Amino acid sequence: MPEKTFHIHTIGCQMNVYDADLMANALMAMGYRPVTEPEAADLAIVNTCAIREKAEQKVYSLLGRLAGLKRQRTTMRIAVGGCVAQLAGKRIQRRAPYVDLVFGTRALERLPELVRRLDAGEGPLCDVAGGEGVMEMDGPRQAVVQPRVSRFVTIMQGCDNFCTYCVVPYARGREMSRDPGRIVAEVQDLVADGAREVTLLGQNVNSYGNKEGLCGFAELLRRVAAVEGLERIRFTTSHPKDLSPALIDAFARIDRLCDHIHLPVQSGSDRILARMNRRYGRQTYMDLVTRLRAVRPEIAITSDIIVGFPGETEEDFNQTLDLIKTVGFDGLFAFHYSDRPGTPACRFTPKVPLGVKRRRLEALNELQNAATLARHRSLVGTTVAVLVEGASKRCDQLDPHGGEAIQWTGRTSSNKIVNFSQPSSTEVPPANVGDLCQVRIEAAFAHSLLGVRAPEAVGLKGEACHAA
Repeated sequence: MPEKTFHIHTIGCQMNVYDADLMANALMAMGYRPVTEPEAADLAIVNTCAIREKAEQKVYSLLGRLAGLKRQRTTMRIAVGGCVAQLAGKRIQRRAPYVDLVFGTRALERLPELVRRLDAGEGPLCDVAGGEGVMEMDGPRQAVVQPRVSRFVTIMQGCDNFCTYCVVPYARGREMSRDPGRIVAEVQDLVADGAREVTLLGQNVNSYGNKEGLCGFAELLRRVAAVEGLERIRFTTSHPKDLSPALIDAFARIDRLCDHIHLPVQSGSDRILARMNRRYGRQTYMDLVTRLRAVRPEIAITSDIIVGFPGETEEDFNQTLDLIKTVGFDGLFAFHYSDRPGTPACRFTPKVPLGVKRRRLEALNELQNAATLARHRSLVGTTVAVLVEGASKRCDQLDPHGGEAIQWTGRTSSNKIVNFSQPSSTEVPPANVGDLCQVRIEAAFAHSLLGVRAPEAVGLKGEACHAA
């Protein structure tokens, strides 16, 4: 019998990327083989995100293209998983009757059995039921979707915060934390498979273990940092209301913890923050930033912003702009508000007109882009530590400063993308994927840095080794 193939198209957050690798490993254990193009797949899976309206629109657009492929290859089967699947269920199959399987976020551990049923001729199938306790999937953790060097590890599932604009508690369920021993064992397996860096994932990692009486998040970081062979630790997402003194202190005590925190603020207006049910104010947020920078002065802080939330006035928006200027973020993920079905904010009024939302978003992005570029330019002439993730997409270009071919890409501890060239000089050893290289920054752009591999500097730990 010919080997069966699968293709996974993932939309959305890092947690979806992690889930995609769980799906891939489960399917490979059944004898399926991954392929890079859906045209070659016997099973095409769309791994969906519902956090924003545009992401959901992408799902149905992609399903339409897959329907055309299925008409050409009638044996192909189409599956939809993830958050849209959890929320919409059978509505997906009513809108797209050619979909063979819909499986929700808690049905992921049942995916092998669902696929076996499809293989046996059953269908169409829909499983959006819940599960008992925290979800665990045993077996290998081969990197199929993620880069092998930098891997994601989900440490908790669901969310209890119920921000008024957010569908996550309905799509992912209530908050549950995984056992710390299982998390550490998974990190050990990933390091054995070539990982040098892990990113710990949760909707609110700061509340890890609280409900179950497990160790706190700061203690979990300490245990993960003790894994031999691991170079760097990142985490996301961090809710300001639960950012504890112990976690702030971890940035002072754990060297392997990267110089970066993603700390979503969403708005600079106390009135809007209250309507969002964020449960902190702007002054609390700024105090947290001050304390983080006191223990790790070089820390990069990024955030999320929603503009045009129902009832947001020009004064509210100006307070957000003022917060951005005051904090000095390294980068922002900013979006204009859109109603998500089933959330309380859908009923909030007055709605901000689309044109106003777009104008505000453009002004905010213009402000932050200038600040990000200035921060990048401040690194020109310094030497930074870069974890090499793979070949650069700019490998067909030359470094205009050094004349060498741009070969590699990676990230600094503060999560800045660096593309760099390898000098032909024998004084600098060849770089390899997974190496922690020193790179001299030669040029700065809005979203990345350009550099050249430098001779190894002894003891380089932080973002910058020295200024020119």
